Parts: sequence; C-alpha cells; structure tokens
Amino acid sequence: MSDDPTTPQAAPAARKYVENKPPRGVYVRVFIYVVATHALLAFMSLIFIIAKNR
Repeated sequence: MSDDPTTPQAAPAARKYVENKPPRGVYVRVFIYVVATHALLAFMSLIFIIAKNR
C-alpha cells in the first residue's frame, strides 16, 4: 500500500520536466532538417539557373 501514493507523485514530476524542456535531440533534428532543406532548395535553384542559360 505504501507504493501506491509514491508512484503518482513521481510520474507528474517527470511529465512536467519533459513538457517544460524538450530533449536536445529535437532541436538538433530541426536544425538538420532546416539546413538540409535550404541546401536542397539552393541546389535546385542552381540547376534551374544553369538550365535556363543553355
């Protein structure tokens, strides 16, 4: 019976920590996606510019 009251108290603390501060991997993935998207768009723009000049 002593385990029941402690388990609900520990769970909200962990959830609040995750909600307030996302893991660092999320920021790393977003940064990589943004950089990769910009690089892809720049490469495609370069291809279209070369194709128009021919």
